[in-house]
Amino acid sequence: MKKFLLPCVLSMVLMVGHFYSSALLAAPAIKADHPTQYIVKDGDTLWDIASIFLADAWLWPEIWDVNPEIKNPHLIFPGDVIFLQYVDGQPQLKVTRGQQSRTVKLTPVQPKAAGDRNIRLSPTVRRSPLNSSIPAIPLDAISSLLTTGRIVEQYTLRDAPHVLAGTADRLIFGPGDGIYARGNWPADKPAVFGVFRRGEIYLDPETREVLGFEAREVGTATVEKREDDIYTLMLSTVKEDVRIGDSLLPTEQRRVESVFFPSSPKQKTEGVIMTVLGGVTQVGRNDVVAINRGNVNGVKVGNVFAIHKKGQVVRDRVAGERVQLPSERAGLLMVFRSFEKMAYGLVLETEEPLRIGDIVQNP
Repeated sequence: MKKFLLPCVLSMVLMVGHFYSSALLAAPAIKADHPTQYIVKDGDTLWDIASIFLADAWLWPEIWDVNPEIKNPHLIFPGDVIFLQYVDGQPQLKVTRGQQSRTVKLTPVQPKAAGDRNIRLSPTVRRSPLNSSIPAIPLDAISSLLTTGRIVEQYTLRDAPHVLAGTADRLIFGPGDGIYARGNWPADKPAVFGVFRRGEIYLDPETREVLGFEAREVGTATVEKREDDIYTLMLSTVKEDVRIGDSLLPTEQRRVESVFFPSSPKQKTEGVIMTVLGGVTQVGRNDVVAINRGNVNGVKVGNVFAIHKKGQVVRDRVAGERVQLPSERAGLLMVFRSFEKMAYGLVLETEEPLRIGDIVQNP
C-alpha cells in the first residue's frame, strides 16, 4: 500500500513550527531506543518515521520543525535526513535535505520538425516530476474505521428512487442479488448508485438548529437495465441487509482522500461532540464522532482538535451553591469528512472515557 501511495502523492503538507501549544500539551513520549537520525527511504510515510521516534505515531505533528533556510519546507523526500533535537526542553524533528529533494528535472526541448525544415524553438525547458514526496498518514492505517455515510437535505431521501422489489422473492437482499428500483432518476443516468437508509437528524446541542440529515450507506448497486422509470440493478457491495424502501443516490463526485494531512484549524473554533456513530454514548479511541462545526466554520479535512472533558457540576457545600468545574483536556480527534455545518471526526487519542457533549477546540 505504501508503494502504491507514493506515486499518487506529489506533495505533502507539514505544519510549520509547533503544532500544539506547550501550555496545553506536554511533550510527547519519545522512545527510549530512538536513533539520533534517520535517512528517509522509498516507501516510508511520516507515520513510519514518527513510529521510530515516538511512542505514539499519531502525535507526529507535535514535534515537527523546519529549517528556515529550506525554500520549500513542505516536502520530505527519500534521502532526506531526519534528526531529533531539543529546543527549550521540547523535542523537535529537523530535516536535512538530501540530493533527491529537487522536485523537478529540467530537460532541453528538442528541435521540432516541420515539413522539410527543422525549426528551433526559443530556449526553454521541459519540467517533469523527479521524485515523489512521502505521504503523511496512509488511508490503509485507518480506512476500516471510517464511515461512508453522508449528510443530505431534509427531503433528499424521500424524493430519491427507492428499492421496489427483488428479482428473487425476498424482503432483504445481499451481494450479488438483483433488485428493482423506481423513482425520479438523474438525467445523466449514472451506472452506479449508493443504497441509503435514513439515519439521525443532527441538532446543534447549543442552538437546537438542524445541522443535517444523515443518509447511512448500506450498499452499492450497479445498473443492469433501464425500462421507463424502473431500473434493474445488481448489489455489488453490502454493509447491512438491503431492504425494500431503501433509497438510491448517485455516488458522490468528490475527491477520495488516500492520505490525511493533520493540520491545525486556521481560525479559532470550538464545538461539541454531538454523537458517536454506532449508537453508543461513551467515546473511546478509534470511535467516529459527529461535531457541530463544519465548512462554514472553516473546518477542513485533516483538521485536528483537542477534546476537553466537560467539567461536572458539583455542589459547594461551604457556599451552598452548585459550581461548574472547568473542562480538562483528555484527547485528540481528526476530521476526515466535513459538511456545511457539521463534520465527522476520528478519535485519535483518549486519556480517559469521554462522553457526548464534551468540548472540541483548537489544539
